[in-house]
Amino acid sequence: MQQNRYCFKCCIKAIIAVFLICGIIGIAVGDDWQVLKGEHFLVYYLGGRDFAKEALREAERYYDKIASDLGYSRYDKFWQWEDRVKIYIYRTQEEFHRSTGAIEWATGMVNYDKKEIASYRRNERFLDSLLPHELAHLIFRDFVGFEGDIPLWIDEGVAQWEEKFKREGAIGIVKGLIKEGNFISIAELTRMDIRQNRDATLVRNFYAQAATIIGYLIERYGGSKFTLFCRQLRDGKSVDKALSFVYANSIRNVDELERKWIKYYGGGEIK
Repeated sequence: MQQNRYCFKCCIKAIIAVFLICGIIGIAVGDDWQVLKGEHFLVYYLGGRDFAKEALREAERYYDKIASDLGYSRYDKFWQWEDRVKIYIYRTQEEFHRSTGAIEWATGMVNYDKKEIASYRRNERFLDSLLPHELAHLIFRDFVGFEGDIPLWIDEGVAQWEEKFKREGAIGIVKGLIKEGNFISIAELTRMDIRQNRDATLVRNFYAQAATIIGYLIERYGGSKFTLFCRQLRDGKSVDKALSFVYANSIRNVDELERKWIKYYGGGEIK
């Protein structure tokens, strides 16, 4: 089970499932639900207080890290009081599916508009994968908004990179793609909407590349520059213009980003 827990490939179905069911949570909190209150989260649970306490603790920890990575930690009262994110924990996977109508292999549900996340106790993927992934989406979109024309790979790359147990797997996949010359160009990534695609290999490659490109920008040039890059996207700049504004002496467009990303992961520059 430990090997499966952190395997990049085996999370692809869960990722697709979350996409297909985003935005349809309609949970009625009745007398059976209990609640734990944190600074930024409300965790509603049906039995299993220990798991709920762990979920709250991990959510707050991820919040601190992700907000810091994206330059959000300076904001006062962000996700506080009535703005806290709600997390719903069901007793079993069967109860979760029965109550929410989720696809049978889905491990969680997310409503971005209402800032709600739902899952179930003893879900191995929830604390280490789904929770940081979806919190990164929520924080990133709170920061850049929903209006701008921000490519999906950037949004997903941020979320994927925050799942630390997937980074090594993503890097391994990308090194193989670069060596074989089978990677997706960043220009093509920018045009792609992978959310309804059922090709597991293509989805895997999309996510691996997205994660490592974001990781390259953060590791090579630092979080403060990445935060500034996000601000430029938020303010309506194209990816090329945002890159040239923030990384003027190094990266002027996605083609230069692609060449440097390839070199960073050991494949050599494109000729």
